[in-house]
Amino acid sequence: MNISLLSNKYNVKRIETSDIEIVYELCCNNSLYYQYCPPFVSTQSIMDDMSALPPNKTLKDKYYVGYYEGNKLIAVMDLIMGYPEESVAFIGFFMTDIYVQNKGIGSSIIEELCAALSQFGVSGIRLGWVRGNPQAEYFWHKNGFTETGATYETDNYTVVVAQRSL
Repeated sequence: MNISLLSNKYNVKRIETSDIEIVYELCCNNSLYYQYCPPFVSTQSIMDDMSALPPNKTLKDKYYVGYYEGNKLIAVMDLIMGYPEESVAFIGFFMTDIYVQNKGIGSSIIEELCAALSQFGVSGIRLGWVRGNPQAEYFWHKNGFTETGATYETDNYTVVVAQRSL
């Protein structure tokens, strides 16, 4: 997949090891997220996320990408193609810079992503948010995601599984 096709408005590129510090800076400013989804971000947790995979997936299915406005990182996304089904994509993580939140930029990125993935033959996008996180729930509902009825437990929180058909 050519990731540059994921957005017409922003430059999309793979996050590399050399980008970890700027990803860390973006994430550190989003303290509300980590109140609901501990532990707090670290450079090690970002490195771990860059290689984390669900069952039966390989790094060729994973796109840990940054959205840039000029040279400024404004959003980070972990996208897994073909999970949990071949025609579905999975967003494992999505975060915008706190300085661009509440301006429609995150929703714009998701709309462009949905349009691009639809062109690639993807029929739906699945993701999860932490139960009780009002910011996450509101954002994903606003962007057309609905709960599947499935949840799963972690040591620290419950994840609500949601999906959007394309």
